[in-house]
Amino acid sequence: MGERNSDAERRQILEEARTIAVLGAHPDESRPAFYVPDYLHRHGYRVVPVNPRFAGDALWGEVVRSRLDEIAAPVDVVDVFRRAGAVDAHLEELLAMRPAPRVVWLQSGIRNDRVAAALVAAGIDVVQDHCTMADHRRFGIVAR
Repeated sequence: MGERNSDAERRQILEEARTIAVLGAHPDESRPAFYVPDYLHRHGYRVVPVNPRFAGDALWGEVVRSRLDEIAAPVDVVDVFRRAGAVDAHLEELLAMRPAPRVVWLQSGIRNDRVAAALVAAGIDVVQDHCTMADHRRFGIVAR
């Protein structure tokens, strides 16, 4: 367990994942927090949106949750669309998820080494500064 930033590790994560929670999901189609999870949903992943501003609304056939620890079903990947400094505020809810996610994936441009170290210490793998959509396309992963 630890940081999983190699191509082979990220490919394996995307090939094995089935459910992706999206922290910071947004209904505005022009924002990466919409079009990246929308792409993933169209390629067969269950996408569970999380954003307190839109809690109770629906995106990708799922009710938007306020917090990650409100998700009752197992989550393979938490895909994070929050500024690096804002990720600290979500550490507690990430660690409170039951069952714990396999991976927390910080999108392109997002690094938070303090949060990453705490997640790794808790047994959760971390990817930092990579885009799930760009990697999915680049690796040529077949839609489910």
